Amino acid sequence: MLDVPDQAHREDPLAALAALRDYVSRLPLSEFEQSDWFTLHSDLVSFLADVLIRGRGAEWNVKADPSVRRGYRYVIQATGLDGAKRQIDPYDVVEEEFRHLPIEITRMIANAEVALAVVRIHES
Repeated sequence: MLDVPDQAHREDPLAALAALRDYVSRLPLSEFEQSDWFTLHSDLVSFLADVLIRGRGAEWNVKADPSVRRGYRYVIQATGLDGAKRQIDPYDVVEEEFRHLPIEITRMIANAEVALAVVRIHES
């Protein structure tokens, strides 16, 4: 779908970033049905998780959550630059991006990295 060579993607999960941004920017979001949003949500969660796990040393984990029927949710956990472990729900990160159209893949990744404290923030 994105025409990114397998070898390039295996070496760097961000190799698909430009192609994914281009693909998402051309989607007719105003015509999306619920199943389209679900598919896009799942695709972006997968990409985000891949970037964080392979690029930032994060890992999947499970967090108890009595507010959901199954009693837990899947989260991405990483050790921040300060040594503290933090978790994000990648589904929530993508959902937040959907609230601020147009979808910006780079912003989505940056928000997750900042929440996990795996990058330094340089203030001007």
